[in-house]
Amino acid sequence: MAYDNDNIFAKILRGEIPNTTVYEDENILAFNDISPRTPIHVLVIPKRPYVDMDDFVINGTPEEVSNFYAKVVEITHQLGLKEDGYRLVANTGKNSGQLVPHFHIHIMSGRQLGEAGMTAGMKGIDS
Repeated sequence: MAYDNDNIFAKILRGEIPNTTVYEDENILAFNDISPRTPIHVLVIPKRPYVDMDDFVINGTPEEVSNFYAKVVEITHQLGLKEDGYRLVANTGKNSGQLVPHFHIHIMSGRQLGEAGMTAGMKGIDS
């Protein structure tokens, strides 16, 4: 999958589509999913154009990759999710259901997401 500069996340980064920002710095944007699958469903994206996790980890600098994941954890703490727990999801490629060719992590929480909840909770996560 090639990077598409007209994907929804690229448009959000350019300010063409509004979002409800949870966190932002010079490298990362985190915002509430517009179709949440759990009570708390936040997407975290790098601001640079990476297609998927492979692209990000292989082509991003070690500092960029490390900072991204450190910020994901910081965001989970900011949201108060550490005590009750949360799930991180990163879809990579067509067999995973990735529809948006821009790397991102889903932070999901706010209800029980055990094994039974995994199938139901993950159904329809489209990215």
